[in-house]
Amino acid sequence: MLRSMTGYGRGEGMAGTRHIVFELKSVNHKFFEVNPRVTRGYQFLEERLKAYLHQRIARGKVDLFLQIENLGESAVEVEVNHSLASGYYRALSELHERYQLPDGPSLALLSRYQDIFTVHKAPEDEEAVWQDVLEIAAPTVDSFLRMRETEGERLRADIMEKAGNILSLVDRVERLAPGTVAEYRERLQGRIQELLGDSRFDEQRVLTEVAVFADKVAVDEETVRLRSHFAQLEKLVDSEGPVGRKIDFLVQEMNREANTIGSKSQNTEIAYLVVDIKSEIEKIREQIQNIE
Repeated sequence: MLRSMTGYGRGEGMAGTRHIVFELKSVNHKFFEVNPRVTRGYQFLEERLKAYLHQRIARGKVDLFLQIENLGESAVEVEVNHSLASGYYRALSELHERYQLPDGPSLALLSRYQDIFTVHKAPEDEEAVWQDVLEIAAPTVDSFLRMRETEGERLRADIMEKAGNILSLVDRVERLAPGTVAEYRERLQGRIQELLGDSRFDEQRVLTEVAVFADKVAVDEETVRLRSHFAQLEKLVDSEGPVGRKIDFLVQEMNREANTIGSKSQNTEIAYLVVDIKSEIEKIREQIQNIE
């Protein structure tokens, strides 16, 4: 099944005590690339998220947004800067003795100096956080991939429609090609007749010349290869897994065969058909740039 590289998915909900918002959007890219934006303090999740997404996405530039808010009671740790506290205590004691103040340094007084204390959240259990994130992320990624598959089906239908158009054009080229040789033979015989009048001429020499011309303008091999490429294209668009690069290479080969037919063509109508074939191939090439 074809997948587009364009997709979007968003999930939001509670997992444990955490409110989690998980959002993905992607566009086409030669390789796999993730640009994560994660709530401050949870950057430890970034590499795990990249690895998780790479297991399910082969190509595309993915923008990832993850917001985590812990609504439960968070454990906190308070640290005392004893060096700073001692400094304050000594300074206050010195003031008390020098100026004969009634009250000496007290705990209440020291506690007013907030820089003595450092308050921070206790470290979270990274594995528990990851499991909570997966609870929201997994169904979101499923939805995201379904969207890419739906878009891929649309691309498949469009590509195969254009492939059908090209094969119809190839049919017309094959019908016209033999007539090119017959026309050349008639023109050659006509020119010789004009030059020689009623004199006899070597019929075998004419046949040899026509055979050489026929070999130069024959497009049978090219049309057979074109048909083979389109048969392979049909297999690829119905196969599992990423096929964008394979199809891209195949389209290059199709274009090469069309160019060869055009360079061999001695027939105006065939030349116009080749232009149409190349135009349809280019449309396919544009579409496959968004296939995973």
